[in-house]
Amino acid sequence: MITLPDLAALQNDHGAAWDSPVAPVVLDGPRGPVTIGDGPVTLMGCVNLSRDSTYRESVAISPADAVRLGRVQAAQGAALIDLGAESSNATAARVDADEQVARLVPAVEGLAQEAIVSVETYEPAVVRACLDAGARVLNMTGREHEDEMLALAAEYDAAVVLCFGTTSNVREITDVPPDADPIPVLLDHFAPRIAHARSLGVDKVVVDPGMGFYYGNLVDPLTRARHQTRVLAQGFRLRPLGVPVCNAVPHSFDVFGDEFRKGEGFYAVFATLGGTHLVRTHEVAHLRAVLRGITELGVR
Repeated sequence: MITLPDLAALQNDHGAAWDSPVAPVVLDGPRGPVTIGDGPVTLMGCVNLSRDSTYRESVAISPADAVRLGRVQAAQGAALIDLGAESSNATAARVDADEQVARLVPAVEGLAQEAIVSVETYEPAVVRACLDAGARVLNMTGREHEDEMLALAAEYDAAVVLCFGTTSNVREITDVPPDADPIPVLLDHFAPRIAHARSLGVDKVVVDPGMGFYYGNLVDPLTRARHQTRVLAQGFRLRPLGVPVCNAVPHSFDVFGDEFRKGEGFYAVFATLGGTHLVRTHEVAHLRAVLRGITELGVR
C-alpha cells in the first residue's frame, strides 16, 4: 500500500532534485507552439497501426483510420499524436521498414495539420520518410542506428524522445533490476546519450524511462505494476539531466480488470506528482480530466 509517509520519505530523501532546472522543449504546432517542460503536463495520444497491439481501442486498421483516431485524440486535448506501425509486444510480428513507411506516411500527412506528429520506430528509413511527410518528433525505440537517426533529427530540426534501452531495438527482450533503486541506472544511461545527441546537433531532447516496454523479469503483473509505479513516482529525480521526462502510463489489466481503461488515470496521478512533463496515453479524454482535477485542486 502506498501511504503519505511513503511519499513524504521520498521527498525527504531526494527532494533536492526538484531544484535542478529543466530546459523546456518548444515545438511549433499547427495550433501554435507547444511547450514540454515545467508547467501543465503535455498529453501525447497514441495510435497503433499494428493489429498486434494489446490496447485494442488504439488500433487503427488503416492509415485513414489512424487519421480519424488521431483527430479525435487531438480534439480531446492531445498536443502530440504518436504513431507506430509495429507493436513492442514480445509475440508481435515484425514489420519491415517498407511496410512501416506504407502504413505511417499517409497517416503522418493526414495528421500533420491537426497536431504535432511523433513517430515511434527504430528504422532510419522510416524516420526519414516520416520527417519528410511532416512528423516533428522521433520516438526512438532502438539503439542500433542511433547516430543515423539522431543525424536525421538534427537535419529536420525534430525533437527526439530517447527511450531507455540497451539493445538494438525494443523487440529484443532484456531485464530490469526491479528490487534496486532504478534512478541511478537511468541517470547513468541517459546522461551520455543526451550529450551525444547534442554533439550531433539535436537540441530538443526528452527522455523516456521505458515503463511501457516489455521486460523478461517483469512478466508477473503485480511485480511489473509495482516497478512501474516506483519509477513514475520518482521522475523528478531525473531533473539533473536537464531535459523533460516522458512516461507512457500503463493500464495493468490484471490489476484493474474490466476497468483497465481507468488504470492509465491512476498511473497518471503518480506520473504527474513525480514530475513527468509529457504523458503518453491511449486514454486522452480520461487523462485530460484527471490532470485538470490535479491542477484545479492545487495538488501540484
